[in-house]
Amino acid sequence: MRYRTLGGTGIDVSTHCLGTMMFGAVGNPDHDDCVRIIHTALDQGINVVDTADMYGRGESEEIVGKALRGRRDDVVLATKVHFPMGEGPNQGGNSRRWILKAVEGSLRRLDTDWIDLYQVHRPDPSTDIEETLSVLTDLVREGKIRAFGCSTFPAEEIVEAHQVSERRGLGRLRSEQPPYSILARGVEASTLPVCQRYGMGVLVWSPLAFGFLSGRYRKNQPVDLSTGRAVLRPAQFDPTIAENAAKLDIVEQLVDLAASIGCTLPQLAIAFTVAHPAVTSAIIGPRTLPQLEDLLKGATLTLDDATLDRIDEIVPPGTNRYNPNAAFPPRALTDTAMRRRPLTERAAA
Repeated sequence: MRYRTLGGTGIDVSTHCLGTMMFGAVGNPDHDDCVRIIHTALDQGINVVDTADMYGRGESEEIVGKALRGRRDDVVLATKVHFPMGEGPNQGGNSRRWILKAVEGSLRRLDTDWIDLYQVHRPDPSTDIEETLSVLTDLVREGKIRAFGCSTFPAEEIVEAHQVSERRGLGRLRSEQPPYSILARGVEASTLPVCQRYGMGVLVWSPLAFGFLSGRYRKNQPVDLSTGRAVLRPAQFDPTIAENAAKLDIVEQLVDLAASIGCTLPQLAIAFTVAHPAVTSAIIGPRTLPQLEDLLKGATLTLDDATLDRIDEIVPPGTNRYNPNAAFPPRALTDTAMRRRPLTERAAA
């Protein structure tokens, strides 16, 4: 296993990060099996585990907490805050009020006194970024978190956050967690360069493109929409949809490329993401032990320029072959009030 420093934190993390979104009822409901997966990952050199309070409404955090008993000091533990954890107002978001409550819930479920990397899961247009940075800075000073970062923030909001930190003397975002894969290269255009400019660590999610690069979904083969990630978003895997058919065509080319260099498709996909100079670690989200073991076989795989050039030919740099964040589009696109002036103002103009 290889290790890289997470931005300017001084914390060394493995280039493969264990993601736990699929642990619990949504993926693998067998808690003991999930614990075995975590232990195997740690035994094989992975030292960073990423979860979130909203994964299974806390179930994933509870599994991680159980698995890390007796091994906590050896693990870089990352979790996230933002999405609603209850009914009614003020049960989510990036406000001081909610973050102070949410962090206590995560600490309790994780059975730990501190979180190494506390990440804001998504932007919150209703909360001033200064308020969010202020409470996160306070949590660092209190020793409840060691560092904080963001997830799926657009480049311009990362820049704004750093400007506010400098202007107000607040702690800085130390990491970003964007979607990045061979099929979703959009972040190469601005997000990754911005992270490099500010010296941020980058933990990329969905390097297997929601399973499309797992080798499980192939052209002209039946697709089981009743298991795995296809259960969560069946439309993303329906081969009759033109976008999915195009992805399957790309998969066939990538399968041939992987075979030509003696690796599997998922191993190729992971190695591609960590080849980018901005990327610190790629989050892998196995649901079963065999899936984990296959991915770990490629942990030391390095792609040469000829292979990366061929990938560029198949999917040009900076392009997305699907919308990696379709399930959680930014509010600026979903809230019509943010895109349209009130009718009275339009009429007056």
